[in-house]
Amino acid sequence: MAETGVPAIRIQDLSKQYRRYSMAGISTVKDLFVKGVFRRGTVTRDAFWALKNVNLAVPEGKTLGLIGPNGSGKSTLLKLITGILKPTSGAISVNGRISALIELGAGFHPEFTGRENVHLNGVMLGMRRPEIDAKFDEIVRFAELEEFIDAPVKTYSSGMYMRLGFAVAVAIEPDILLVDEILAVGDESFQHKCLRRIHEMQDRGRTILFVSHDLGRVEKLCHQVAWLDHGALIRTGESREVIDAYLEAVDKADVEAIRTANRENSHRRWGTREVEITRIRTLGRGGDEQVLFGTGESFVLEISYRAATRTENPVFGVGIFKDDGVCCYGSNTGIDGLSIPAIEGEGIVRFVVERLDLVEGDYLLDLAVHTPGGHAYDYHSRSHRFAIRSPIKDTGVFRPGHTWEAPL
Repeated sequence: MAETGVPAIRIQDLSKQYRRYSMAGISTVKDLFVKGVFRRGTVTRDAFWALKNVNLAVPEGKTLGLIGPNGSGKSTLLKLITGILKPTSGAISVNGRISALIELGAGFHPEFTGRENVHLNGVMLGMRRPEIDAKFDEIVRFAELEEFIDAPVKTYSSGMYMRLGFAVAVAIEPDILLVDEILAVGDESFQHKCLRRIHEMQDRGRTILFVSHDLGRVEKLCHQVAWLDHGALIRTGESREVIDAYLEAVDKADVEAIRTANRENSHRRWGTREVEITRIRTLGRGGDEQVLFGTGESFVLEISYRAATRTENPVFGVGIFKDDGVCCYGSNTGIDGLSIPAIEGEGIVRFVVERLDLVEGDYLLDLAVHTPGGHAYDYHSRSHRFAIRSPIKDTGVFRPGHTWEAPL
């Protein structure tokens, strides 16, 4: 596409409204006719705005990433750009030939062969018969389906189906390519092949609109990023800048959700209460209250207590659990050799971890104060939440310090 100075895609005051229907009390077809027809008001509807007054320009020859939580309007926006959906208000202008990788193979007929579906899907994407014939061998070779191209696609595996859909979609040499989470499916080899083709299209100056929850991939592929949330465009700009702002907002939302859960916690609690646990806090390195930690950060668990009378030899304990119930660690002052002769009145006990080497996830705490023999004064089960976040997506519970050694 020649340089024109006109954006490849311009979106002006774009809004999309859906209707949501409620069918309270209707569970059968008979109910639908009797209650829905003869008792007006049983079937109700309300408006839902998938997009609200979005303004966006995608520069020609650039790759723009769309990020945001599920339900933010990303896929709706792509479907509006392709014309699959019509806007409720606003305007969209597209400068160039467009191809969309939204649902690979959405136009395939299961009873037709791969060969027949290539021609059918190609026509649906705007290709002429001579153009399809000229590119047919390339499509089949890219999809790695030479041996199966004359078999009905209903016999294809999901990977074969996706490879053929991708191969047809990119074969039309679009000026503008829309990609919606396609690189999250398929095996590693298929994903790498898709990425190589996308890089080739970038090198040829094609415009790409790329939707993904893989923020690392978005940052690597995209020149700019637009952040959508609940149908509103929150921010656009350089990839790293917008992604950092988005992650900061996600962290803030996580922190608020954890703190709300801790305030409203209905955990199990038992004991005779000669000593009571009155407050639980998790603190960071600087001593400030914190519920979101990075793997390897220092961690302080602060347990405030009140002893109604002098209590000798109390034992304070802690258990750390994943939110799926897996026990990660448990100990107490007795096991660790800390003797507390007696307590009376109010005080604080701290459990200090220099490096909290847990993998990413959400965690819950058990906290207790009891006699050396195990009689519970106050036991709080799953009483307090905190979370670990990490750029490394390893699995399990514990991340030991480690290195790899291999022959060079």
